[in-house]
Amino acid sequence: MTVHLRIWRQAGPDSPGRLAEYTVEDVNEHMSFLELLDVLNEKLITEGEEPIEFDNDCREGICGSCGLMVGGVAHGPQPRTAICQLHMRHFNDGDTIVVEPWRATAFPIIKDLVVDRSAFDRIMAAGGYVSVKTGGAPDANALPVTKEDADLAMDYASCIGCGACVAACPNSSASLFTASKIAHLAMLPQGTPERRRRVLNMVDQMEAEGFGDCSNHAECEAVCPKGISISAIALMRREYVRAVLSS
Repeated sequence: MTVHLRIWRQAGPDSPGRLAEYTVEDVNEHMSFLELLDVLNEKLITEGEEPIEFDNDCREGICGSCGLMVGGVAHGPQPRTAICQLHMRHFNDGDTIVVEPWRATAFPIIKDLVVDRSAFDRIMAAGGYVSVKTGGAPDANALPVTKEDADLAMDYASCIGCGACVAACPNSSASLFTASKIAHLAMLPQGTPERRRRVLNMVDQMEAEGFGDCSNHAECEAVCPKGISISAIALMRREYVRAVLSS
């Protein structure tokens, strides 16, 4: 199959950007979208042109390094699929595909399709962890947790921090990311001693980074490659109100 690509090219954060047009022929339907970009980059290098910069690492939908807007949709048209696991069989011969980076003030462009997502790291550093001494690994039944809470905590903990929620939100809100990190610890006994400090610090840091507010559009849930529910945001809000009232 043959696909036509319109890809955002930008030399640096202070340089003007543009959509450049490319055509890739003999595309195998079993290629992932990132493998398509690999093929294009090999062609560009052979022709003496500068390859396209894009983030990637494990390419197994686990690490959260990859992240692109494909046809105006974060991670592309396939639900609950990271861009590294999106295969060309979901496109048609002759398609024109627009590829852009995440668009958010808090995610400044570094080059081409690469953005700076270190704002997420600073939110995590503000409290997304358990620092109390827990000693050695206890027996599995030493701290009873209901199955419902354990399942929900696992669902929230599956967030890979890719940033698709921010890119899809009309407000560029990081609420789903922040909420998932707060919620999974709030539901487990190990996270209880620091829950008040955690939610206050992480929400304050999220606001300091310049992310927008959540207005319940639910676009974040729609594009999340792990399908994390916006119920995490409701839990985060309850945690925040409880922490403020108890201070």
